[in-house]
Order: sequence, then structure tokens, then C-alpha cells
Amino acid sequence: MLKTTIIALGLCVAGAASASAHVTLEKAETPAGKAYKAILRVGHGCDGKPTTKIRVQIPEGILSVKPMPKSGWTIEKATGKYARAYELYGKPVAEGVTELVWSGGNLADDEYDEFVFRGVVANELAPGTRVYIPVVQECPEGAVERWIDIPAAGKTSDDYETPAPFFEVVAQPRS
Repeated sequence: MLKTTIIALGLCVAGAASASAHVTLEKAETPAGKAYKAILRVGHGCDGKPTTKIRVQIPEGILSVKPMPKSGWTIEKATGKYARAYELYGKPVAEGVTELVWSGGNLADDEYDEFVFRGVVANELAPGTRVYIPVVQECPEGAVERWIDIPAAGKTSDDYETPAPFFEVVAQPRS
């Protein structure tokens, strides 16, 4: 019995260590139609190597994206057309930032940092929608961590080794 308890405890600790090793978002939910400050937390490099580039795919329905500058890092913004037009502050919007790339920095494997951008969650996204933000973490010598797995029906992020960070759209607070 004691041996089983120790093994179970060891698996729980190993699982907790694994879960904390992901790229995650600080804020888990936000209402549609409001600005969302996405704080991506990066807690490690790639197999002992430092992180030198973070690529963030901006999901459909996140509009008017603006990255926060980061000392020592260069920011690139790719733009493109959305799959559909959205209304933003009373005007139609059909294109915008689709990818952000922070590069040129050096985040050691044993250090932690945050990469931040702001965007407006489209009014058209229904409460209960999970918005996944795929992230690719690049390190020297071709080492890469791809935090891009989006759960299939009937699965959760916990079912994947490299889940994409996400937040949930919630109902607007009543005034």
C-alpha cells in the first residue's frame, strides 16, 4: 500500500512538473468585444538551450493586435486577410495582424519571461468559445518546442504534451 502511494505521489509530482513546463496564458477568460491583454508565460528553453525566438499565431477573431516591445528583442508583425469581416468600433475589419515574432533575444533555459500583446476579442465570438493561441518556441541548433496542439472533440489540453495556450470567451458582465 505504501509503495503504491509513493508511486502515485511521484506520478503526480512528475505530472505537475510537466504541466508547468508549457507556454501558458496568464488570464484564462475575457468577454467578447473587449480588449484582451495576452501575457504568454515561457518557463524554459528547448532541452537545455535558450529561447531565441517566439512565434505567435494570432487566431481568427482577435483584432487590432499590438505587441508590447521587449528590451533586447525585435518584433515582426505579419498581416493578412481574415476568413470573414468583423465589426470593430462600428466599422468592418477584414484584415489585420496574423502572426507576431519576437526574435534576437536570449532567454536562458533556467529563466522565465513573458511575451505580451493586446487585441480585441471580436463581438462575434460566442461565450464558451475557447480561443487557442499556437506558439512556436525556437532555440539554437534547430531546437524547437511547438505549443500548437488544439484538442480534438472529446479531448482537453491535458491530453496533449504540447498544448496551445488558450482563453475562454465569457458573457459580458451586466452593467
